[in-house]
Amino acid sequence: MVNRLRALPRAAAASVCAGLLLTACGSNDNAGPATATSPGVGSGAIDCGQAKGQVLASGSSAQANAMSLWTNAFMAACPGADVNYKASSSGEGVTAFTQGTVAFAGTDTPLQPAEVAASKQACPGGKGIDLPMVGGPVAMGYNLPGVDKLVLDAPTAAEIFTGKITKWNDPAIVRLNPGTDLPAQTIQSFHRSDDSGTTQNLGLYLGKAAPAQWPYPPAKPWPAPGGQAAAGSSGVAAQVKQVAGAIGYFELSYATSQGIPTVRLDTGAGTPVEASPASASKAIAQAKPAGTGGDLALALDYTTKAEGAYPLVLVTYEIVCDTGNAKSTLPSVKAFLAYTASPGGQDILTKAAYAPIPEAVITKVRAAIASLS
Repeated sequence: MVNRLRALPRAAAASVCAGLLLTACGSNDNAGPATATSPGVGSGAIDCGQAKGQVLASGSSAQANAMSLWTNAFMAACPGADVNYKASSSGEGVTAFTQGTVAFAGTDTPLQPAEVAASKQACPGGKGIDLPMVGGPVAMGYNLPGVDKLVLDAPTAAEIFTGKITKWNDPAIVRLNPGTDLPAQTIQSFHRSDDSGTTQNLGLYLGKAAPAQWPYPPAKPWPAPGGQAAAGSSGVAAQVKQVAGAIGYFELSYATSQGIPTVRLDTGAGTPVEASPASASKAIAQAKPAGTGGDLALALDYTTKAEGAYPLVLVTYEIVCDTGNAKSTLPSVKAFLAYTASPGGQDILTKAAYAPIPEAVITKVRAAIASLS
């Protein structure tokens, strides 16, 4: 039996509270089961159930801002429970989960067959399943003084990130931005240095929408030549913010929080589409089921031309054992994930520039969480 609860000092769990938007984070070992309401974090109450003790989780940095809101609200409402989410990368989260060192993990791409097989060692009698919990656009943020609106299409973006287009006044960019004074400035492209589900989703989009310009198979490591690397979505966003002429990719919440302008995508629809929670939700709503059994993985349509649908989206999944969860953490895992999937938990996502999971999908997620054992 893998021990999925490696206790850390309670101060480590408290560290997730530093600098967050909400307050009142803490714990009380003597607190019993409770149902509590946390004002300002969405509609409805948080059902703490039998939640108590510490839960360790890690993975996707794409959902870091959402997790900050969720963990803070949950621990404020359920003082007997601590949820410590370490934002690293999807690859690191999956590895930690299959090795049994975390109770659940976040990933921006569904588990691959080899990862499902590996998860059986950490889930005695069961396996890891994908529960879609956070949606949102992957924004292409840029730093081009004097240009507050910029349109790109998939082929042009692909050639920027592969280094084939090197100047901001390249004819391909000019064609997409009539009337905009584009400078003859060198493009500084930034990508992730770590294994990233965000990178993989960018590759899926470019590979589907611009296969001639992006010949690389979708993968968590950055596949293309050229460009500069930074760790995590926060690192890429920081570089774009600081470097004139820069462009990079990261979740919209990072652009919003740092005031970074984002690219509008020419998808072939009547109007270029801006990255927003609403436009991302419209694209995610067109996704098809891809998982089997209790797995709720989705197949996104990266080539949609639907009006107002932003196709460069990702869905972050919480990976958890369907069966075989440690008894010591199962009540807290179920209570926390039930909150994140609840109307109140999903409601706060738009406040951090994320997109709620469509109701037809999140209803199935709630049922899957209730059946965890």
